[in-house]
Amino acid sequence: MLDPAIFAARRRALVNELGDGVYVFPSAPVAIRNNDVEHDYRQDSDLFYLTGFAEPGTTLVMAEGRALLFVPERNKEREIWDGPRAGVEGAVERFGMDRAFPNGELEACLKELFADAKTIFFRVGHDHPVEALVFRAWSHARRVTSRTPKHPPSTIVDPSVALAEQRMRKSVEELALMRRACAITTEAHRAAMSLAAAGRYEYELEAVLLQTFRRHGSERPAYGCIVGSGPNATILHYRSNNRCMEAGDLVLIDAGCELGYYASDVTRTFPVSGRFSPAQRSVYEVVLKAQEAAIEATRPGANLRALHDICVRELTAGMVSLGLLTGEVDALIEREEYKSFYMHRSSHWLGMDVHDVGRYCDAEGPRALEPGFVFTIEPGLYIATDADVPKEFRGIGVRIEDDILVTADGCENLSVNVPKSIADIEATCLR
Repeated sequence: MLDPAIFAARRRALVNELGDGVYVFPSAPVAIRNNDVEHDYRQDSDLFYLTGFAEPGTTLVMAEGRALLFVPERNKEREIWDGPRAGVEGAVERFGMDRAFPNGELEACLKELFADAKTIFFRVGHDHPVEALVFRAWSHARRVTSRTPKHPPSTIVDPSVALAEQRMRKSVEELALMRRACAITTEAHRAAMSLAAAGRYEYELEAVLLQTFRRHGSERPAYGCIVGSGPNATILHYRSNNRCMEAGDLVLIDAGCELGYYASDVTRTFPVSGRFSPAQRSVYEVVLKAQEAAIEATRPGANLRALHDICVRELTAGMVSLGLLTGEVDALIEREEYKSFYMHRSSHWLGMDVHDVGRYCDAEGPRALEPGFVFTIEPGLYIATDADVPKEFRGIGVRIEDDILVTADGCENLSVNVPKSIADIEATCLR
């Protein structure tokens, strides 16, 4: 766990940015899987970012220079079933809150705080149970103060936009977690490459990925693992992971772990039999060249649209050289004919969420990259089994994805140690 002082500094930074008022951040609701069985719980990223507190049924309130946490009370019977709770005392002693209260006292506290507050900061429109409570407390405050000198707030402001900007600029502590997450993910991808063989099932590779994540301390995968062999590698969000791999297949693995609430996101494509066929090698080289060109162009002042355009140009030129497309590269790009084989964007922000928060554009257009931003670069080619292309290319899917940190004078590839060159991949697969 990070030092509570780090979370306190984050809270102060948010208030300094947005101003005084009453801030309300509820925990993620518990999701029921079926009957009385719950899905695995993960805390809301914003609440965790501001508190480090992972328990459900929690709400952070910031007002009058204080951080108040409303938490589930200690309950011996429930703790027998679900494990120990921090409780009111633990929220203060271990998590650095100014005050803590049982969560049943939240509405009464909000009624009091709203009575003379400048602004309510709360993200509305997400159908969260706390939303109705906030509106009840706000309505009560306006009603009971109508004949008093107090002035309840007249507006609600969404604080998540400003908080997203804060989350985009990664601190030294956050980057340490992300580097470690990438190191664990590196070991997982290496293990999967070494295990792959004709006759094994995709889910066997998924199992070694998940086992490696947990063995090294990751709490969970950052998203559902994609293990697509043969034609399944051409399905962008393939999830079944149940095909028996065959000699001559490529396997596309898109998998990353989460550590301390920070995600990694890495994709590699490799041959089941340990050696790329000539057609597979040629497609792979096109994708790799596109990714390397985009990484080379990453620096402060660049933007994700420009990096995507680099990928598109390199991929389109490669498609022409392979005979997948015919014509002039500029004209093919203008007509978007490359989308027959490359249909997604090349990047997304990465942080506490695998598709992390933050604006991609500002008033002037695509936003300029800044030191501390982390994002993916992930070009690919996906050639369907029935595509009207030379037969040797049908059913080949390749994606290569790395996690990129913008530095003061360029970038750092956080996942650089996951085998990526053809020589390194073949050496890993044949161990």
